[in-house]
Amino acid sequence: MNYLLGIDIGTSATKSVLFDEFGKAICSASYEYPMYQPNTGWAEQDANDWWKAVCHTCKKILSDSGIDNKQISAVGLSGQMHGLVMLDEKDNLLGKSIIWCDQRTEQQAVFLEDKIGRDKLISITANPAITGFTASKILWVKQNNPKLYEKAKKIMLPKDYIVYMLTGEFSTEVSDASGMQLMDIKKRQFSKELLDKLEIDISLLGYMHESSDAAGRISKKAAELTGLDEGTIVAAGGGDQACGAVGNGIVKEGIVSSTIGTSGVVFAHTDNLHIDKYGRIHTLCHAVPGCYHVMGVTQAAGLSLKWFRDSFCSEQIKQAEKEGVDPYLIMDKMAEKIQIGAQGLIFLPYLMGERSPHLDPFCSGVFFGITPIHEKAHFIRAILEGVVYSLKDSVSILRNDMKVDISQVRVSGGGAKSSLWKSMQADIFESDVAMTDNAEGPALGAAILAGVAKGLYKSVPAACEHVITTKNVHKYDMNKANQYNKYYEIYKSLYPVLKNEYRKLRKLL
Repeated sequence: MNYLLGIDIGTSATKSVLFDEFGKAICSASYEYPMYQPNTGWAEQDANDWWKAVCHTCKKILSDSGIDNKQISAVGLSGQMHGLVMLDEKDNLLGKSIIWCDQRTEQQAVFLEDKIGRDKLISITANPAITGFTASKILWVKQNNPKLYEKAKKIMLPKDYIVYMLTGEFSTEVSDASGMQLMDIKKRQFSKELLDKLEIDISLLGYMHESSDAAGRISKKAAELTGLDEGTIVAAGGGDQACGAVGNGIVKEGIVSSTIGTSGVVFAHTDNLHIDKYGRIHTLCHAVPGCYHVMGVTQAAGLSLKWFRDSFCSEQIKQAEKEGVDPYLIMDKMAEKIQIGAQGLIFLPYLMGERSPHLDPFCSGVFFGITPIHEKAHFIRAILEGVVYSLKDSVSILRNDMKVDISQVRVSGGGAKSSLWKSMQADIFESDVAMTDNAEGPALGAAILAGVAKGLYKSVPAACEHVITTKNVHKYDMNKANQYNKYYEIYKSLYPVLKNEYRKLRKLL
């Protein structure tokens, strides 16, 4: 039996999962680490924590599973996108990594569009300048800490740093790198034109792979630290959204995924390049060689519910400890008792600014319509609905403006564990939703890419046909959809009214 290891470098934790060649999860391990927010809108992590997490989870899987390391045929990596990791000439980390949800780079995004031109930038990278993308982060360091930038000899994305630590190979791959905003998306390579205009030396960036390429092999040093067998193939891997899509079988047109994790993402595969000229929807390279994907992002999806849990649900947390259940299960049951619309309470989930469709680093969260009748359960319900309304913004653009086929939505992430959140997505999207048999989306996607790199599978689509099946198809209810739409229309009207007020508020901070 061949085994494949998928490692997902997440925002709250790294999760490693061992699969057999049929996609069955054999053993898993996770390791949590902090996110640092020294200033409003900032978000950083220590890349050392990611590496410690990989070493810990690999050793634990080998210990718990009893599988000999030589039986692991290949390793694949999935990772949070857009983060900036910089190394000096001795491969020392240069400070903490500025990660995907950081919003400090508004001025650099403006500079980027002014320097390149908005239309030109979209024509090359398929996206307007985005604060969360890596290019703006590089420019921020160049402009605010030039001495630190001068020391940089390698610039990497989070999971590419782990690939480097595992193999010693300095590289990246198309699905993650296209989220740096330094790539010519059509050519699937770094854009010399962009790099020259931004004065970023291409030598700082790694070799470009397709996601299912073999990027290298486990080095002797990495083998000692992780317990993995020296010489094991490591696939180039993919960004977490592309890997999650592969793990959910989103490798052909017509099937769309909705993932609610820390962020929320609506993701669709496209065989050909599709670009939203208004920049509301991101277009990036897919982990399927030669293909692309379009996606809309809600910055604070699961993060909104976690924030409310940690800040206001200590009673529910204590109750969960007594009952031996997840606090979210108790919160879910509370929300189920509240009717659609939370009795007029609407939530805008903009805790970390927003990406789709507003692309606004200044906006922040709002509860609209609070009255004395509203209790904790109403707020929980409003958060669940508000997150899905935000995702519906992206679904509507894909369906109505970009003419993307949405025959079925596959739900995943922590949000898929909530039966209420799952049914909300069906009714609000007005589309049947399903889950896959395997809940390990990004890790499974990474493992599938590893299997292709090793030659166990002919191609990424062929691998998905081999290992992925769906279950629990939930039909949407048109009557409920009509009720939700009444509140969604109000939800949509709030951001335009508040847009300028957000900016005035930020100036006071």
